[in-house]
Amino acid sequence: MPLSRSLSMTSLTGVLPPWEEDELPVEDLLLFEVSWEVTNKVGGIYTVIQTKAKITVDEWGDNYYMMGPYFEHNFKTQVESCEPPNPAIRKAMDALIHNGCQVHFGRWLIEGSPYVILFDIGSAAWNLDRWKGDLWDTCNIGLPYHDREANDSLILGSLIAWFFKELSFVHFHEWQAGPGLILSRSRKIPMATVFTTHATLLGRYLCAGNTDFYNNLDKFNIDKEAGERQIYHRYCLERAAVHCAHVFTTVSQITAVEANHMLHRKPDVVTPNGLNVKKFSAMHEFQNLHSTNKSQIQEFIRGHFYGHLDFNLDKTLIFFIAGRYEFSNKGADIFLESLSRLNYLLRVHRNDVTVVVFFIMPAKTNNFNVESLKGQAVRKQLWDTAHAVKEKFGRKLYDALLKGQIPDLNNILDRDDFTIMKRAIYATQRHSLPPVTTHNMLDDSTDPILSNIRRVGLFNSRNDRVKVVFHPEFLSSTSPLLPMDYEDFVRGCNLGVFPSYYEPWGYTPGECTVMGIPSVTTNLSGFGCFMEEHVSDPAAYGIYIVDRRFRSAEESCNQLTQFMFSFCQQSRRQRIIQRNRTERLSDLLDWRYLGRFYIHARHLALSRAFPDKFKMDPMAPLKGFRYPRPYSVPPSPSASIHSTPHHSDVEDEDDEPYDEDEEAERDRMNIKSPFVLNAVPEGKKQQPGESRN
Repeated sequence: MPLSRSLSMTSLTGVLPPWEEDELPVEDLLLFEVSWEVTNKVGGIYTVIQTKAKITVDEWGDNYYMMGPYFEHNFKTQVESCEPPNPAIRKAMDALIHNGCQVHFGRWLIEGSPYVILFDIGSAAWNLDRWKGDLWDTCNIGLPYHDREANDSLILGSLIAWFFKELSFVHFHEWQAGPGLILSRSRKIPMATVFTTHATLLGRYLCAGNTDFYNNLDKFNIDKEAGERQIYHRYCLERAAVHCAHVFTTVSQITAVEANHMLHRKPDVVTPNGLNVKKFSAMHEFQNLHSTNKSQIQEFIRGHFYGHLDFNLDKTLIFFIAGRYEFSNKGADIFLESLSRLNYLLRVHRNDVTVVVFFIMPAKTNNFNVESLKGQAVRKQLWDTAHAVKEKFGRKLYDALLKGQIPDLNNILDRDDFTIMKRAIYATQRHSLPPVTTHNMLDDSTDPILSNIRRVGLFNSRNDRVKVVFHPEFLSSTSPLLPMDYEDFVRGCNLGVFPSYYEPWGYTPGECTVMGIPSVTTNLSGFGCFMEEHVSDPAAYGIYIVDRRFRSAEESCNQLTQFMFSFCQQSRRQRIIQRNRTERLSDLLDWRYLGRFYIHARHLALSRAFPDKFKMDPMAPLKGFRYPRPYSVPPSPSASIHSTPHHSDVEDEDDEPYDEDEEAERDRMNIKSPFVLNAVPEGKKQQPGESRN
């Protein structure tokens, strides 16, 4: 099937004929949510679906079902098998099973315990050729035999379209779920549909190729670009699903602009990604958790930099970047360049602050770096030696005091003790620099991060005020090097830096926010756009937004450098105040707030799919609100910058006035009622979740 064939959308964008049913069972409306990542973690969509489950179950109860592919290991470890409570679900499953297709049902063991319906793709693969023919006959989209992911998505979509018989509401996520939407609409199944794209296929490919994407959105030949990248068939599935859906949504304003150009349909609703804030909240203990986890990171630093530990850990800040290893898309390129410039500024100003930067990005490795393992072994041995000498010293001091004597401190330790300590000091001698990576890379010479570290010259030398640690593996509490889970690690850091070029939403800065950790993001990320819209002075709340859309790469790099340098000049008290403010923004990212955008999208889809049964009055665009600038922040940014790099962490009378309780109460008042959903479909007896408000 030639990939250059153009897609005709004529039959898909028109109004489909109305359903013939006179009576639609609106009281028994079921909500289905379809995604390739239901119980199957691949990327950020898994987090969206998992964290949103509880509020959706609260709204829809036993009428809410998730659908996705079946994987045996995931089912055994994440799902509790049970019988479907709804006879219609049981009947539909039996019909599929009777025709040789395996379907599994159970409760997903996450908060909310939603029902899941998982389809065994392998058991239905024998239908693939026939279903490819159906797809071609329906919308002239052909799938190549070698694209397994596209073929699997067609099998899943065909099973889903086969499954639906009764009136239902179905929410599809991403192009992998698209075939189910396309086939269901083509068969005129009575259903209301929403399609959400979390990133456009072509957008991700183009940005990965260092294209000036956002300044050329209206200049791309979409069909040509997709064909050259051998993803034309996937693009066709994505675009057809977008145009078939009653309501099209995306996760951010920046992605809405992208989708309008790439997929030729403007999103009806923007549905920002949220978090289950309760999972991350630590009440009033998050400052204590920061201190505890930072101490654990400092232990790693002591071992990794043994022999070169000539900097004060009490005046050391910990920065990090984390995510998929997409060097340019995630902004690791300008981050490294900015770190080089930050290193220069700290040295020129003779600043006594040291910055240790972690890169947490999984890459191909052989094993742990021997020097890294040795460093942790040396650190542990020194700790054991110090404790042994301390106990001996303590016993002798205790005995002398019991006798009413003040011991001679020169004689309290014998020659053996001094020999042990000298051996310990000798063990810390190091003739090489501390490694910049904790693992042996599979291809050291071409690795983008290591190549750029060599280019900018950040080798962890004694003169460097910026130290770099590349950890090319996801964090785990079972690691022999850095035994911490990701959440604990984030809590122990001072600043997360995510200067992404392509980031439709960006969960990493959001996770920092709900844990009270300041972060750097960009106005090309969905999270950054969301914060610019809702917060009058994001930097005062610990959200630094780099302009990567309207500035050159050089200007963006300088802006990021200045953000980090200003952060290094803050006193300890200022950082504590900022963490308090950052943590308060977590209410903005709670699904209990952001879930209303999904409610609005569902209401809109019902009113479009069943106009005679569901009425929805025309609405003005939903209006949000903006957090005010904190009163304790000086009106001029320059007033908060120290005139000298040598400042004290101790409070003085000139410190800015700050009342934590007063500011917190003002912020809580601001988020109580950002907007009201007045328009409710008349067909439903009760708005989902209405009785729980």
